[in-house]
Amino acid sequence: MTDKINHIGIAVKSLEQSIPLYRDVLKMPLETIEEVVDQKVRVAMFQTGESRIELLEATSPDSPIAKFIEKNGEGIHHIAYQVSDLQSELNRLKEEGVRLVDQEPRAGAHGTRIAFLHPKATGGVLTELCEECH
Repeated sequence: MTDKINHIGIAVKSLEQSIPLYRDVLKMPLETIEEVVDQKVRVAMFQTGESRIELLEATSPDSPIAKFIEKNGEGIHHIAYQVSDLQSELNRLKEEGVRLVDQEPRAGAHGTRIAFLHPKATGGVLTELCEECH
């Protein structure tokens, strides 16, 4: 079961060009910028109420984000729902026959564990399940 929307991921060509809109114009506090090497992406996370906006910039032309932008242009990439026990949630979804991108949790940005559900199982929306590790 999901607890809340953790964040909305937005694919951008350049963090440097995109950050000022969210930080300066929309007045969202910038929490962190970090690179997730194994996903070939740099991310900037902004707080907005109880949720966040995650900007995603590819660090390699073969990155999933680079391929997404090439095909679709910049824009919403995924919605992430927070769960308290990611492994249990994945097990439940497998039992329900939900198509998964990730069969097991993996490391995500900002010290989280994540797994993606296949867009064909979620009405065309790439859906991330996110467990915050403290």
